[in-house]
Amino acid sequence: MSSYTIVQACGKQFWLEEGRFYDFDKLPLNIGEQFLLNNILLVNTNNNISIGQPFLDDQYQVEVEVLRHVSKPKIRVYKMRPKKKTRRTFGAKPKMTRVLVKAIRKRTQVKSVCFI
Repeated sequence: MSSYTIVQACGKQFWLEEGRFYDFDKLPLNIGEQFLLNNILLVNTNNNISIGQPFLDDQYQVEVEVLRHVSKPKIRVYKMRPKKKTRRTFGAKPKMTRVLVKAIRKRTQVKSVCFI
């Protein structure tokens, strides 16, 4: 575990490491597209920790690539009112986007478009 970062994406916080894949909520991107994460809370590179307040503004960038779109297992919800003969079952399959973390590095002078 040489370097990792904690980012805020899709309303959640993720601990990201280089070379690993993660599942975010469905993103409107095509397979193979790359984008940058800009809400970085913490970066640890070679035991050099940088903490944002709340974010690290324009210091680091996380390069991410979309691998595929997946569906998670169905979540079932069962509601019952006792003694009323009322029962109801419904559920949903959350749509997710699997992404691969390509690199965590210091931001260069080139201005880039960030997503999320």
